[in-house]
Amino acid sequence: MTDIHCFDHSFGITTIDTGFVRPGFDASHLIIEGDQAAFVDVGVSSAVPLLLQVLQNKHLAPEQVKYLILTHIHLDHAGAAGSLLAYLPYAQVVVHPRGVRYLAVPKRLVKGSTTVYGEARMASLFGEVLPVPSERIIAAKDHTRLDLNGRSLLLLDTAGHARHHICIVDEGSQGIFTGDTFGLSYREFDTEKRAFMFPTTPPMHFDPEAMHASIDQLLTYQPQMLYLTHFGAVSDVCRLAHDLHEGIAQFTTLARGVSAQGEERTQQLTAKMQALLLTRLRAHGCQLEETRIMDLLAPDIMLNVMGLEVWLDKTRG
Repeated sequence: MTDIHCFDHSFGITTIDTGFVRPGFDASHLIIEGDQAAFVDVGVSSAVPLLLQVLQNKHLAPEQVKYLILTHIHLDHAGAAGSLLAYLPYAQVVVHPRGVRYLAVPKRLVKGSTTVYGEARMASLFGEVLPVPSERIIAAKDHTRLDLNGRSLLLLDTAGHARHHICIVDEGSQGIFTGDTFGLSYREFDTEKRAFMFPTTPPMHFDPEAMHASIDQLLTYQPQMLYLTHFGAVSDVCRLAHDLHEGIAQFTTLARGVSAQGEERTQQLTAKMQALLLTRLRAHGCQLEETRIMDLLAPDIMLNVMGLEVWLDKTRG
């Protein structure tokens, strides 16, 4: 089995590197409260053996997992849900109401991802996507509360990245599991214990105003720690929120400034986003080689450009 990289935090929270795309890119978070556990996001099907091994390492039986909480149904967060559930006899999958039908019948979800990545890359990246039995799905309406062995988890509807996105407020730890609503922060870009944050604007639902509002909503809970799927735990929340708001504004301004169409528009947006993120990283104090930075950012830049193009087409009608 591939080596498992885990990062234990306080309050029974563990970040598990699923190994998707590259190390330090995609996380599942395990919450343990007494003799019960919950996963927040589960990666793709190849992560299933890793997640089961972490349970064993934590001296937990599969029967002790109560919930698989999916921040949203993008496959890097939810692709393994059906496969993992087969090993967890008592677990229920918790997802935004808009995501329920896509988990139960994932054909449309797979088709949408195939449109983005192409058939061959789709298969190599995500593997098999199995359906989740509808009777094992909980539709998490806004402000739903889950009980994990007496630990209260508050689920919030947080649009902006996707219309089927929830965040999980863990009031006992003063932490929030943010999925992609609170952007991306890779540990390779940390400098002097300061994290770098930037937005994620993929197709098809990017909505800058909703994203601004969701970030501000999360701040009202005064979190001390944020647990990101991409990647891990970050603090200094207010500064990161400021950086994220600024990044959203910069991305939309950048997109509106491109008048070309078709492939030329894609090329111009890509070049401008590369330049913007490189400038921000240099101002942040990142000393990595430019080629290394671009390698790390390439998957996100591709998706962000695609999302901005969809958003531009919608706004320009």
